[in-house]
Amino acid sequence: MTIIDNAVYVDGVRHVEPESLEQTFDMLAHHGGMAWIGLYRPTPEEMAAVASEFGLHDLAVEDAISAHQRPKLERYDDSLFTVLRPARYIDDSESVEFGELHIFTGKNYVVTVRHAEMAGVARVRRRMEARPDLLRHGPEAVLYALLDRVVDDYAPVVAGLENDIDEIEDQLFSGDTTVSRRIYELAREVIQFQRAIHPLPDMLHQLERGFEKYGVETDLRHSLRDVEDHVERVISRADSFRDLLQNALTLDGTLTANRQNEASAEQNEQVKKISSWAAIFFAPSFVAGVYGMNFDHMPELHWELGYPLSIGIMIAMAALMYGIFKKKGWL
Repeated sequence: MTIIDNAVYVDGVRHVEPESLEQTFDMLAHHGGMAWIGLYRPTPEEMAAVASEFGLHDLAVEDAISAHQRPKLERYDDSLFTVLRPARYIDDSESVEFGELHIFTGKNYVVTVRHAEMAGVARVRRRMEARPDLLRHGPEAVLYALLDRVVDDYAPVVAGLENDIDEIEDQLFSGDTTVSRRIYELAREVIQFQRAIHPLPDMLHQLERGFEKYGVETDLRHSLRDVEDHVERVISRADSFRDLLQNALTLDGTLTANRQNEASAEQNEQVKKISSWAAIFFAPSFVAGVYGMNFDHMPELHWELGYPLSIGIMIAMAALMYGIFKKKGWL
């Protein structure tokens, strides 16, 4: 069954727990109050039953079934359709997992549709049931509490991303060759996080514009403005992460280029030394080669000073070349 929880609340108190959607609709009509139905990846048939009873708009129902929606808030007559992207930081893999939560709210109902495992909705329900004074405000109170829960759950994500960025800074200066890949992966997660949170201010402003028209209680207005403050802080932090990662990527490129230049310079120095010694040994080898050809018509072969002169020439040429290379800094 995809029905996670199903209850009818009267005056802020959990009154009955229907065993099926049909019973929910009957008891809601009989007892009044507010129905709160929690669904997990519902089938088209289940969504059709809910849509038929509460008059949900076809486009919103289609979005709730297909999922993969961006955060948004759409109003269809007296029905409000809200899409949120909850997120949680996974310590083991040092990654961010994103979910999707769809919320239908109307005059006397709340329908939550989840497309990922998340305990936030259940925690909100328990907290609201412990505060009948809040729950009796109706569907608006539930929507604001869900918004507040999702935004609060962003705090561990921000802390996790911040810790990852600190680790990247350490990797940059330690010469870790895998840091570029990690920067790209983390940047992708930050971008996904920004896509989840950037639409929220406009969504909250839309809700504020309906305060007077729909008679929203003063306590709920204050609650929503508190959520708005939290959202602005989260957005500010996430945007700073984007800048830090861009700077880290630039720094990584600079450090990599410097390391390559240093390696190239070291290689050039080695080539210079090898070439210098090869040239130094070439001069004596050339002289020795000439005198080692053993031609008969070489007057130097029978000259008494020929041998010491050739040795002297070899030493002098080698010393001269050594001095030249040493002066140029090749040796």
